[in-house]
Amino acid sequence: MPESLEYPLQKTVIVQIEFAKEKANSSSENVFNEFKDLVISSGAEITYENLGKQIKPTSALFISKGRAERIRDQVQEVGCDLVIFNHDLSPSQERNLETLFKARVLDRTGLILDIFAKRAASHVGKLQVELAQLSHLSSRLVRGWSHLERQKGGIGLRGPGETQLETDRRLINQRIKAIKKKLNKSSKQREVNRYSRKKSNQNLVALVGYTNVGKTTLFNLLTGNNQLVADKPFATLDSVTRRNVIEGLGGVLFSDTVGFISDLPTDLIESFKATLDELKSANLLLHVIDISDPEYIFKMTQVSRILEDLKISHITQIKVINKCDKTLKKDFKQKSDPKKGEVWVSAKNNIGIDELKNAINIHSEKVIKKQWVKIKASLGKTRSRLYSLGRVLEERTTDSGLIQLHLEVGETELNNLLSQNGIELDNTITKEAI
Repeated sequence: MPESLEYPLQKTVIVQIEFAKEKANSSSENVFNEFKDLVISSGAEITYENLGKQIKPTSALFISKGRAERIRDQVQEVGCDLVIFNHDLSPSQERNLETLFKARVLDRTGLILDIFAKRAASHVGKLQVELAQLSHLSSRLVRGWSHLERQKGGIGLRGPGETQLETDRRLINQRIKAIKKKLNKSSKQREVNRYSRKKSNQNLVALVGYTNVGKTTLFNLLTGNNQLVADKPFATLDSVTRRNVIEGLGGVLFSDTVGFISDLPTDLIESFKATLDELKSANLLLHVIDISDPEYIFKMTQVSRILEDLKISHITQIKVINKCDKTLKKDFKQKSDPKKGEVWVSAKNNIGIDELKNAINIHSEKVIKKQWVKIKASLGKTRSRLYSLGRVLEERTTDSGLIQLHLEVGETELNNLLSQNGIELDNTITKEAI
């Protein structure tokens, strides 16, 4: 649903419960405010907030019966037709709560999916959102068809022997298969792109981090792009890859990806295969952190946990401490240590980009060098490949028939070249001669 279309704000009651068993776990002090931001971002009007404590969830209603009845009274009092929980509910819990409240009930995953649907812009992004929505909906169909559990008879109503519920589940499964087929086709094209990238020895650097930390602002600065920047959750949902415009980084590509959030189910992210593919094929991750956020340590930990769940935590990371101009620590320039993989920047004000460039070069092993080499004339294929990759700046030929090439290459690639027979460094050409 395009965000440009305006609809009346939906009156909503929001619920968050703190359970006794969660006290020992590390949690954000500002989880509830983050939840409210998500609710408001979805287009809801919060009319009542219900915060409470409980020993553990109940199997039938998730919350205690007494609390559920108090929420029912609140819903009726303010005339709400939606109740949103900052928790994941089972399908039966949702159905039971809806029956009691006489209002629609949405859990945390459903809320995030709704925001995803508003943000998706590209064809692939919309397909990924629809896939996630259908997968989430398939187990919750019964609540809408409780009056059609048995197929009605009569003229024009005789069915093929299956209930309406079974029919809808079958149709949803068919749609899921069709979407997966389309996404697989898109994935194959991305595989071709990744193969070409690998063949041309281009490094992919993916930007990851908590939602709304400034990843897209940094991406635009590094690539000269003009992706949408907005101060709201999940402003970026579609994965975008562009070539860098920073001098001295060679053929590095940057990929902007969807932001993470605490308690985000990994099976939800699994629906976003295009985003996952970009992350899994990355040579380097830039973990962007908003240092001006009082909760930055908690959010940094949450991102690391999600990267572990996605099995990509082994990829080398650089911590990019963003919005350093908003911190009271004025010695942030001395805090940057490219060798240790920590850089303080302000993407909005173009601060610290040289240090970030150095860190990327060091940790991606993509230090760009200009070097003369001698190559035997018989290695014509190697010479042609260097030309096709744009590595050759100048060519000369010696009296003995050796070819002299002035190359601009990464350190790793240069070492690989020099390991071949018939290629060696040429130090006979001095800067004065050039």
